[in-house]
Amino acid sequence: MNWTITLLGSASMLLSGCLMSQEARVESDYSYAGQFRRYRTYEFVSGDGLNSDTSRLGEAVRDAIRTRLKVQGYRSSRRKPDLLVNFHLFEGDMRFRGYQQDDFTKWVSTGNAEDEDTPKDARKGYQPVRLLLSEGTLLVTLIDNRSNRAIWNGYASGVSVPPGPRGEVILRRSVRSIFDQYHVFTAGYLNGQSPAGSDED
Repeated sequence: MNWTITLLGSASMLLSGCLMSQEARVESDYSYAGQFRRYRTYEFVSGDGLNSDTSRLGEAVRDAIRTRLKVQGYRSSRRKPDLLVNFHLFEGDMRFRGYQQDDFTKWVSTGNAEDEDTPKDARKGYQPVRLLLSEGTLLVTLIDNRSNRAIWNGYASGVSVPPGPRGEVILRRSVRSIFDQYHVFTAGYLNGQSPAGSDED
């Protein structure tokens, strides 16, 4: 699948301006329009770079993401998945625009979601924060397949990937750290309702 996507403000990776920090970090930001309690299935976006990489490094990232999403109750589906998963590894330092937001877990637990009917004076609004992400950054983006809009970004900086098995270990650890920021289990999963198996048709 090839998809045109609009990353929250993350087209903001084009970036300029004042820098808030130069330390390595694992962070995330989210869209107030995300229907996080509704998502149950996912599929990877195909594209350029590591996303389409059939090498061991590309597969290590996909496998780590699959493992984590399965643990949280999500299942793979090629037929109309709720979420599209995109990832990209940027080399070297990069300027990035994130957002100052309420705690993501707290936001999801309230069940809030903004849409076109949300009054303007009731909307949260986004407060950009400019960051310097150093020594390589792994960015994972979750996209709502219905709206074709990014609803969550997780990113780890300081990801310098050597060739061979050591690189795979670093990428898997980076994925785990990123998804530690995404505390969303599918509806009913924590109450013992197992997700259906993967749907590869």
